[in-house]
Amino acid sequence: MTPIRSSLALAAGITAAITLLATPAARATTWNTLDGAAPLVIGHRGASGYRPEHTLASYAAAIQLGANYIEPDLVLTRDGVLIARHEPVLDGTTDVASKFGADRMRTRMLDGVQTTAYFADTFTLAEIKTLQAVQTRGRLVDDTRNITPFDNDSTIPTLDEVIALAKAQSLATGRTIGIYPEVKHSTYSAKYAQENGFSATYFEDTLVSTLHAAYGNTSAAPVFIQSFEVNNLQYLNTRTDIKLVQLVDADDVNADGSMSLVAPFDRPYDQAARNRTLTFADLVSDVGLRMVATYADAIGPWKPYLVKTVADGVDRTGDGSLTIHDRRVDGSTGVIEAAHAAGLLVHTWTFRNDASGYGFADPQAEMAYYMKLGVDGVFTDFPDTGVAALQAAAVPEPQTWAMLVGGLALLGTLRPRRR
Repeated sequence: MTPIRSSLALAAGITAAITLLATPAARATTWNTLDGAAPLVIGHRGASGYRPEHTLASYAAAIQLGANYIEPDLVLTRDGVLIARHEPVLDGTTDVASKFGADRMRTRMLDGVQTTAYFADTFTLAEIKTLQAVQTRGRLVDDTRNITPFDNDSTIPTLDEVIALAKAQSLATGRTIGIYPEVKHSTYSAKYAQENGFSATYFEDTLVSTLHAAYGNTSAAPVFIQSFEVNNLQYLNTRTDIKLVQLVDADDVNADGSMSLVAPFDRPYDQAARNRTLTFADLVSDVGLRMVATYADAIGPWKPYLVKTVADGVDRTGDGSLTIHDRRVDGSTGVIEAAHAAGLLVHTWTFRNDASGYGFADPQAEMAYYMKLGVDGVFTDFPDTGVAALQAAAVPEPQTWAMLVGGLALLGTLRPRRR
């Protein structure tokens, strides 16, 4: 080898080794995401596997566990304040029934379903602030780990309080903590906002003005706005440059891996209310994705839209019973690739340690699988498992390790040219 070639080879070896060793997670993973960046870990309702959902305690725990974004679902109070609740119905996630009588309950149509409940938009913010959130899904609150100064705060936070927490924790941790608000039940909210003396678009307008005041009107803001409806996202696209996400739902997964579309989970409710035929499945077709790309920056499908799993009767876990964990994993449905081709990010949901592992018994392995396929973000109730999955998915492939070893070996054998 000539001196010049030796020097070039040495430089190449040094560059390769340093690059591999310095890349986050050693990390020489080439991600299949839209922009090549590592997937986001999004704290679903905070760290709702450990703390009551949609509380400062839950959001703070999610941040401590490594989440890049925290997700406040939003509903309106009677006096027009945006608060963090999964639904406008308060019954299942708060102690409202122990503090207010049944005379405060109402019977209403919620996305086409007759529902009798305590509705948030019949309570003022002052009344909402007397409530305490409760843990859901039969989970226990874990008070022994992931301690934060907010652990005793189970009150219902406003959007302003969530933003303040994210900004304060961004400063405290030295990393940007984003927020991922969802506009819940926009069609329902428009109706009752007007009954309370506000405009039909008050929900969206208030959200936009609040976010612009906090982050500016820019796509670079650490914010995504999501919704299962279509028309409100199209409206928001005319009002803000903040990133928008079209969510995609379904009723269930059929045995053959196809999606079950049964009302009210067959289509966006604003489409159903207008007697339109557009289904959720239509939104992830090639034509549908191109349509979504005209008003949104990302698609948020339920995860079975992305990976086909089949219930073929094989007990893969070996526990003597057949569950969703035993489904055969057939791989990508092509939706991730098609969405990326349309210029859309793909953020999928929901990953839980205690449920919903189609084809997977190990939640970390499940998330890592989706990450390797190319999803741009995952919603999880257990952000620490999401971070662990990200680290596992980032382990270099065998050929990458071979490059690293070869580069280090080259460093050990080549000598610099003598002067």
